[in-house]
Amino acid sequence: MTLTIGDILGKKLESIEEMSSVQKAAKKMKDRDVSSLVVVDVDGKPQGLLTERDLVRKVCVNDVSTRTMTSKEIMSSPLITIKSDSTPSAAADMMLKNNVRHLLVVDDKSKSNKPIGIVTPLDFARYQEYITNEDKEAIEKVLEDYVSSSYTEPSTGL
Repeated sequence: MTLTIGDILGKKLESIEEMSSVQKAAKKMKDRDVSSLVVVDVDGKPQGLLTERDLVRKVCVNDVSTRTMTSKEIMSSPLITIKSDSTPSAAADMMLKNNVRHLLVVDDKSKSNKPIGIVTPLDFARYQEYITNEDKEAIEKVLEDYVSSSYTEPSTGL
């Protein structure tokens, strides 16, 4: 049996309303131990994705009030989705092509493409031993990109 994105999904899907404050979003991420939230409208329809990276790059570095800024104002959109029956290499290729680290996974059995989770490079790392050789190259590229852009050399103070 071929490993699919649906097989490697990590944590359950967490969402936040688009008019919720960025402060509330950050607190929810911390409390639920997730790195992203699906931003939904008043009807619960996904509108975008809010990541820790969005918080840092759009709020913290600009010294913006987290109580007044809404999740909608800083979310990443449009949503980039992948079907749960897709291969890990297809997901990795999609991440590289779109320069993203989070893909919204939708139920391939549902006509409405109901969101069921989010896949990140760390999900690939957890299941590396089950991934086929054909998937490895694309996944290694995503992981390499993830590590190289996440890590900065510590300052030597010189």
